[in-house]
Amino acid sequence: MKEIKEIIKAYNLAVQHNEKTALATVVKVEGSSYRQPGARMLITENGALTGAISGGCLEGDALKKAQMVIFKQQSMLVTYDTTDDDDAKFGVGLGCNGIIHILIEPIVENKENNPIQLLKACTTNRAPKVLVTLFDLKNNRASQPGTLLLFQEKEAISSQAFKQIKTEVQNSILEACSTVFTHSKSLIQSIEQSNFTAFVENMQPSIRLNIIGAGNDVLPLVKLAKAMGWDIVIADGRSDLVTPTRFPEAISLLRGKANEVAAQLKVDRKTAVVLMSHNFNYDLEILKGLYPYNCPYIGVLGPKKKLLKLMDQLANQDIALQEKEENLIFGPMGLDIGAESPEEIALSILSEVKAVMAGNVGGHLRAKNGPIHQI
Repeated sequence: MKEIKEIIKAYNLAVQHNEKTALATVVKVEGSSYRQPGARMLITENGALTGAISGGCLEGDALKKAQMVIFKQQSMLVTYDTTDDDDAKFGVGLGCNGIIHILIEPIVENKENNPIQLLKACTTNRAPKVLVTLFDLKNNRASQPGTLLLFQEKEAISSQAFKQIKTEVQNSILEACSTVFTHSKSLIQSIEQSNFTAFVENMQPSIRLNIIGAGNDVLPLVKLAKAMGWDIVIADGRSDLVTPTRFPEAISLLRGKANEVAAQLKVDRKTAVVLMSHNFNYDLEILKGLYPYNCPYIGVLGPKKKLLKLMDQLANQDIALQEKEENLIFGPMGLDIGAESPEEIALSILSEVKAVMAGNVGGHLRAKNGPIHQI
């Protein structure tokens, strides 16, 4: 979501300067690639790039093609075969060993629900959404339908291109959207009764990180989380520490007693809560106030015995955690990477949060059977 927000910001700036733009989207990958379907890059007519579609090897050629798309005002599907040993054609060694299909679309500002407007709609709230990009692999030189539908729980927002396709094709796309919405997993699907392939993308909000505590050890955690585009909330009873000057990266600052703060914390399935107040009773009140737990990650800083004592105190106050609730609490929090310094500890904590949000265990990639990415 960070990349999308940066693209939207760059697009708004381009509009202010009357610059035409195009959007490049990785829509399908066969084999290995540095970026996966859903990676995006905004290109202006003057050559400014925001976002990325590769590790840097495809951007130069994609820029030239995007400027052609802007000039002709017609979308284009481009295929890069990085399995070819002749890397010199792109000017660099690719080393990806995959086939990458990239859709490049011109952005027309006054066109209803153009691709950027649909991306903007993805960021309006924290509800999960599904974004559909339609393309024709068999006729890649033909004008492509492109990014044309945003599917939500109670409504769908579509472009004119979606309205122009056959009803049976529309229905197949909507059925695929329902599948992705239910299982929260993107898919790439051939659409029956047509030559089209649909990239049906699971769009989730940014991870929200609720940090309980505003001490110095929180500072590197905040900076690293901000670099990853997470939404950061800082909460502490010490009002002199919870200030915009100290935490300019935070979207919200909460000050007050633990029970007051707990009542203001917003949590969902993409929210992590980390207890770093260094105050046992404050942490205990936060755990009490958040119960029942509706987020996938609650981290407790400190030794295991601290967590066990917290759970004993909860039980003494008639909150006996079940196994499924205990599994949401990570204490000591963080992956075992040998972290010592505050910066290393921050990396350990955020790595664990990311792994939990992704449903992974955080092991070595070399121990993984099969491809790194799954879609």
